[in-house]
Amino acid sequence: MTRSCKAPLAFAAIVAAGLLCWTARAQAPFDKLQRDQARAMLKDVHDALKKNYFDPDFRGVDIESRFKVADAQLAKANSLGEAFTTIAGVLNELHDSHTFFLPPSRNVHREYGFVQQMIGDRCFITAVRPNRDASEKLALGDEVFAWEGNEPTRDNFKTLGYIFNTLLSLQKTTLRIRTPNGEERQVELTPKVIQEKKVLDIHNDNDLWKMIRDEENVEHEYRQRTVERGDALMVWKMPEFDLSDDEADRYLKQARKYSTLVMDLRGNPGGLVKTLERMVGGVMDHNVTIASRTGRRPGLKPTLAKSLGTYPGKLIVLIDSRSASAAELFARVVQLEHRGIVLGDRSAGAVMESRRYEFHQGVNTQFFYGASITDADLTMSDGKSLERAGVKPDETILPTSADLAAGRDPVLARAAEMAGVGLDAAAAGKLFPIEWRKE
Repeated sequence: MTRSCKAPLAFAAIVAAGLLCWTARAQAPFDKLQRDQARAMLKDVHDALKKNYFDPDFRGVDIESRFKVADAQLAKANSLGEAFTTIAGVLNELHDSHTFFLPPSRNVHREYGFVQQMIGDRCFITAVRPNRDASEKLALGDEVFAWEGNEPTRDNFKTLGYIFNTLLSLQKTTLRIRTPNGEERQVELTPKVIQEKKVLDIHNDNDLWKMIRDEENVEHEYRQRTVERGDALMVWKMPEFDLSDDEADRYLKQARKYSTLVMDLRGNPGGLVKTLERMVGGVMDHNVTIASRTGRRPGLKPTLAKSLGTYPGKLIVLIDSRSASAAELFARVVQLEHRGIVLGDRSAGAVMESRRYEFHQGVNTQFFYGASITDADLTMSDGKSLERAGVKPDETILPTSADLAAGRDPVLARAAEMAGVGLDAAAAGKLFPIEWRKE
């Protein structure tokens, strides 16, 4: 039976509106070679999905029919954006957070200089970069109630960003905002355009050093950060689950000096299973089954964490709407095992296990693309899945528009209070300032 689902319709509607903006603002040429390349991408994605998706019935979606329709659409596509959204749309019909198309990277990057985020069921501006068009038109705490004509919601926020920023890479974007004082207006934002070379040659010293600098910038942006207060509190800002066992152990052993460890997983998109297992084992005094795994591959075993007991103290975990995958699993295990308390906002509800499959076309000059494909579904020890549900904090704390405008962090301040440390929301908001990637 073919499954009926509202998600594909929402995706198609957003794409249709986005393409109107894309074609109105930029008419990039799209020739027969590009069309053939797009159809080859579609075939690669089809083959990887058919072979590796965890559910052989594809959740009731008639995949062969969908890919056939997509191929016909690509034969008539008029733009690169239309081609990318066509391929992505097929995978979107599975309504699976970890199955999506990874288009080729562009040599033109657009940096808008602002961050918007779902807080509760509302969308707010949470960061603005100085010396950008956005800094003249947006302010911290502005509420966004339309993005290219679409109301941001918990269900569509990630999709909006994926379509507008990744697939279409709009030259401008339009928001309707409400300021903290209640004023409503529409703003059109122009990004800073960063033009890269179309082809990088690793034998060219300039290109090689640029690649090295870019990698160093990424490593700096996603580095682990900690703040300590006496011997009572260590706050560990963990941007991703991407540590080696030795690195994870080192931070957990460092935490032993403090009676309370606050794991700040806000904005953490997840990462490596082995890091998750090490982290869970490091805070538990007994072995724990993190989740059971189901899929097509034979012999799938549960995800287990062997007790290391590295950190025995009080544990507080902070999450928000951007906390996903391994970050959600960690927070939920802490709740289920009664190991600590979780504060903040409901997490993303994007919890599956996936692998990335990479492809390329070309001989002398190559371009790369791929797909993330779910190969296992995860069920927690309470028999429930976090996919599309997320983790509900033990104590929900949502920064207000006024908090954002003033740079206050009431979530971290509450965690410090629980640790017996005096740290008001204004001071807490200064501990981990946003760091924009170097230009």
